[in-house]
Amino acid sequence: MPDTMAGVTSVQEAAYADGALSAKHKRLIALGIALGRGCTNCVLGQTVKALDAGATAEEILETTGVAAAIGGTMGVAESLRVVALLEEMGKL
Repeated sequence: MPDTMAGVTSVQEAAYADGALSAKHKRLIALGIALGRGCTNCVLGQTVKALDAGATAEEILETTGVAAAIGGTMGVAESLRVVALLEEMGKL
């Protein structure tokens, strides 16, 4: 489905482009949403994309803290995936 994927990619590029919010901040927001939704692939992907956009491990961990504050134990459980990924990448 190349046409469909091209459309998805186009929307994502527009959504994450620098604007009133930087791409980095948009990726951190997306990470928080992914944590709240419990989407493992989204959590891991947004963590990497946030790093690529210039986020630090500390900023990412603060994002997980906000997700945990809003999402309770589910937010904490999903945040452990981020910690494990940052450790695997040598960022912690």
